[in-house]
Amino acid sequence: MSLPQPLRRRLSSFSRTVFTDSRRTGPQYPGDRPDNEMLSSLPLQMSLYFNVYFFPFWWLSTVVMLQLKYSFLSDYYKFILVTIMILASLIEVIRLYLGYMGNLQEKVPELAGFWLLTLLLQLPIILFLLFNEGLKIQPLERAVHIIFALFLTFQVIAAFVTLKRMVNKLATHFRLNEFDHLEEHPMPYFYSLDKEERAVSMAGRGPG
Repeated sequence: MSLPQPLRRRLSSFSRTVFTDSRRTGPQYPGDRPDNEMLSSLPLQMSLYFNVYFFPFWWLSTVVMLQLKYSFLSDYYKFILVTIMILASLIEVIRLYLGYMGNLQEKVPELAGFWLLTLLLQLPIILFLLFNEGLKIQPLERAVHIIFALFLTFQVIAAFVTLKRMVNKLATHFRLNEFDHLEEHPMPYFYSLDKEERAVSMAGRGPG
């Protein structure tokens, strides 16, 4: 299963806009081909691995605490908590899948989707559950929310760094391919001259 092509194109365009280092004009190490460089992040992958095992524990703890305090909550917070639990569960499944695919297979659109879901949806949800005292937060809830928030914060940072490396590698690889193409198919001598040399050449010929 992969992302729809229109979504992949949008995420790829977003990644090039946000994560490309405009100051980088070539490979970091001259003479090295970027194809041999492994860009998957081991710290990010370890975080995702432990996150997979932690999430069921977080979900079970939160559901048990919600059941215990449900009758003491206002109707407003009852609706909010039930909605948040459904959304957080769906987002987490998609988020972890995109994180694994993007990091292990070095796919920029998937990793960009993972980063956006983490930063814009999952992290704000967990921070809301952690700091909104109207939810009558229990000690167990606070503990698991803090751990989850730490996971998400680390993943936002690690994914950002990994995406930056991946996008810069793709940009460098594209430039090298263009350079190799020019070497295989050199331009005519006249068009290889710069503007000043071309103007001098044309002036030397004169009219007619």
